Amino acid sequence: LRDNRIELVRASWHELSISVSDVSLSDEGQYTCSLFTMPVKTSKAFLTVLGVPEKPQITGFTSPVMEGERMQLTCKTSGSKPAADIRWFKNDKEVKDVKYLKEEDENRKTFTVSSTLDFLADRSDDGAVLSCRVDHESLNSTPQIAMQVLEIHYTPLVKIISSNSWPEEGQTIILTCESKGKPVPEPVLWTKDGGELPDPERMVVNGRVLSISFLNKTDNGTYRCEAKNPIGRNSTEYVLIVHDVFNTLLPTTVIPSLTTATVTTTVALTASTTTSATATSIRDPNALAGQTGPDHALIGGIVAVVVFVTLCSIILLGRYLARHKGTYLTNEAKGAEDAPDADTAIINAEGSQVNAEEKKEYFI
Repeated sequence: LRDNRIELVRASWHELSISVSDVSLSDEGQYTCSLFTMPVKTSKAFLTVLGVPEKPQITGFTSPVMEGERMQLTCKTSGSKPAADIRWFKNDKEVKDVKYLKEEDENRKTFTVSSTLDFLADRSDDGAVLSCRVDHESLNSTPQIAMQVLEIHYTPLVKIISSNSWPEEGQTIILTCESKGKPVPEPVLWTKDGGELPDPERMVVNGRVLSISFLNKTDNGTYRCEAKNPIGRNSTEYVLIVHDVFNTLLPTTVIPSLTTATVTTTVALTASTTTSATATSIRDPNALAGQTGPDHALIGGIVAVVVFVTLCSIILLGRYLARHKGTYLTNEAKGAEDAPDADTAIINAEGSQVNAEEKKEYFI
């Protein structure tokens, strides 16, 4: 062996050692050690040189990427012998659906390996870390890794949050418009029923917050929050229904009748409305507070029932008095109250023909 990279380490009658520095693929082959005796003795060994893969590189990425676009990222490494293994990870979770390609280098000893990741860009991938990891036996369990942080641009996502799920007249409600997008959305735009806010004094906009004080029925309607950025715009709606606030007892009503009885009726009316903020109210949204009155149909029905019951009572009382005749004793029945039967009663009765004295006639 005649090479400046080969040095003699130890030489004795029992051992001959050499060292090879800066090992290259050309150093691979069969090495022979000979002992010049009679006869000559030899020993052979085959040296295998591993090709260390180069540090991987990720290509095909352009920043930023619009949501919905298709992305094709390729990770490649060369000089591995034998061929290296490539795996993809997204936030430490391995991605299985990839294409693997192995090609032999020009020296016909090493390999170039590549892996392609194909997917659609989604807003959930914004900020995700894609990593390409190369494993090879020459790396001593320390893989080589290339990383790429994704930047996805997308239209705003808009949501309205209400501070009061049951707004009532006279109260204050705060509507907060949450908008998330990339780039960051511009200040939001508030509208009511497709037009500008009708009462700027009570409807105050502060950034993304709409505050409406002293609620009344004229505030009923659909409020829209719209947000936009250079990618696009988006909006959402909130249906406001202002509920009545009253729990009134109607005054006592005295209903006259044909008798001396007085009937007193008290009716409690309670406002009832729909709890859903998105339901459509059948009330007039332009009605002002305090214009609601008692239900005349309900009062009329109660009056009719009371009059009907009173008339029926009078009729029944009259029929009872007409039928109640009582018990009267005639002069003929005197003395017959205790008789056990009819014949004895006739005999004992005063004025009976049996006990009657015979009439006497006198002539003068």
